[in-house]
Amino acid sequence: MELLTIGAFAKASRLSPKALRLYDELGLVVPAKVDPATGYRLYDPKQLERARLVAWLRRLGMPLTRIRAVCDQPPAGAAQEVRAFWARVEAETAERRELAGFLIDHLSRREPIMPQKLEIRYATRSENGLVRESNQDAAYADSHLLAVADGYGPSGASASAAAIEALKGIESLPAGDLLNVLDEAVDQAGRAVTGVGGADESGTTLTAMLWTGSRLGLVHIGDSRAYLRTASGDIFQVTTDHTLVQSMVDDGRLTPEEAIVHPQRALLLRALWGNGEDRPDVRLHDAEAGDRYLLCSDGLSAVVPPEDLRRVILTVGEPEDAVRELVDLAIAQGGPDNVSCVVADVSAAG
Repeated sequence: MELLTIGAFAKASRLSPKALRLYDELGLVVPAKVDPATGYRLYDPKQLERARLVAWLRRLGMPLTRIRAVCDQPPAGAAQEVRAFWARVEAETAERRELAGFLIDHLSRREPIMPQKLEIRYATRSENGLVRESNQDAAYADSHLLAVADGYGPSGASASAAAIEALKGIESLPAGDLLNVLDEAVDQAGRAVTGVGGADESGTTLTAMLWTGSRLGLVHIGDSRAYLRTASGDIFQVTTDHTLVQSMVDDGRLTPEEAIVHPQRALLLRALWGNGEDRPDVRLHDAEAGDRYLLCSDGLSAVVPPEDLRRVILTVGEPEDAVRELVDLAIAQGGPDNVSCVVADVSAAG
């Protein structure tokens, strides 16, 4: 079959000659032959399918290094890689959409004509469980802060306590300054954990909500979780676990059901620890009267069946009763880990 010149191949593949020269250098689309006298690149028509795939993937915004991995896969594997890439793009876009909405509201100085005054009622409980000799969890709640941290390593208890202690001093949170406050809170918590756990690689998860009176700022890293029951009765998980199995679910390599029983389900990909490089997720939530938040360590979420967790969040009226029943349910399931939770109800200020 007659080879195509770079110009003809560029036209057929909808890639520019400049792009083809770059992809040759990167090993993405290597010419079938290079004329030794002129240096002209010549391409086999059979290479058009790969070149077009590269063009489509670039239009998706996929990085060149990942494109190489896709192109080297058989079709089924390539499809899986594209699916995983796009799932991550959508997740990142959703997070940026929330941030953009907050900034638009803040910069345009839009406020409700009659802003509703809200308050929270809260309760917290933390127990060793039936297996662990000590409790490396920490849980805390007051009128400005809700937080759960799950420490690990020789200094795990100190790490979880330090992460929450770093947030306690933040008592006033003007809504307009919330982004700056969240960034500072993340830095303070990271420095505190590094100070106590840097030498022995201890660390902690952290899921915390900072309260402004109408908006909640979420700081999250690791596999402790935050759930929301809306005023209309819907329940969903606000946070995403930073674990190996969750990344495999996101990539389509595991089903959610398989992840629950996977032997490495507790392996963290991100946490606050001595390297100081892992960065928590930061998100913003508008609060409404009737909302209920549950923050918990994986000693609760990984043990209590989802239907029981849902029942308690929906039907148990007082936060004190809810945390008591949730921890008791984890203990009844064998209490294999420390178990901690915070329940907070949002209501109109009296």
